[in-house]
Amino acid sequence: MSTEKIDIPGLLSRMPLFSALSPEDLAVMAAATRERRLQKGDRLFQRGDQPKGFFLVVWGQIKLAFTSAQGNEKVVEILGPLQSFGEAVMFLDQPYPVLGDALADTLVLHIGSAAVFGQIEQDPRFARKLLAGMSIRLHTMVRDVESYALRSSTQRVIGYLLQLAESVPCAAKGEHAVELPTSKQVIASRLSLTPETLSRIFHELSDAGLISVQGKHILIHDAARLAEHD
Repeated sequence: MSTEKIDIPGLLSRMPLFSALSPEDLAVMAAATRERRLQKGDRLFQRGDQPKGFFLVVWGQIKLAFTSAQGNEKVVEILGPLQSFGEAVMFLDQPYPVLGDALADTLVLHIGSAAVFGQIEQDPRFARKLLAGMSIRLHTMVRDVESYALRSSTQRVIGYLLQLAESVPCAAKGEHAVELPTSKQVIASRLSLTPETLSRIFHELSDAGLISVQGKHILIHDAARLAEHD
C-alpha cells in the first residue's frame, strides 16, 4: 500500500461539500481530519459502532453491508474515490446500521463531527450542501429499491453494465470495454442476486452476442442492443 503524504486540505476542497469553504475554514476541517489506510479485507467499522464523524474515500473501495438473519451478506453500497459516507448516522448519533469493509487497498479520511457541527453553525450554505448530498444518496437508494422490485434479474444486470459503460469512451463499432470494479459475488449482492444467477445472466447475454466476458473484463458489443434486450 502506498504511504505517500497526502494533501488533506487539497482533497477536502475537491469535495462538493467543502468547495465553497474559505481557506481558513478549510484549515479547521483539515485539522479535524485523520487518515485511515486499509488493506483489502480490513474492516473500517463494525455494525453497532458509534460514529464520531464521517468518511471520504481518497482511493480504493469501501463496501457497506449487513448480515441477514440467515447469515447471508447484503451489500448496500460500494463507494469509490471522492465519495463520502456516514453523514446521516453522525447527525443521528446512532450506531452504524451496517459494516464497512475495504474491497481493495484503500485510503479514507475521517472528518470529525465537532468540526462539522461548528461549520454548520457558522455557514447555513454548508448545512444546505450537506443536506443536498444526503438527499441525493437517499434518492439513489429509493431508486435502487424500486428497480429491484419492478425489474427482472436480467434487466438489473443490464442496467448495471450500461451504468459502467457511461464512464468509458465508446470504441469502434459502438463497443464499450468495461471492468467490474469488484468481485462478482459483491456485485451480485449489490444487485440482490445470487452469484449463480449473475453468472447465468452473463452466460445468457454472451450467448445472445451482446457481451463477451473474460474474468472482470466485459466487452459490450452494442450498448443500444443491450439496452433493448428483455
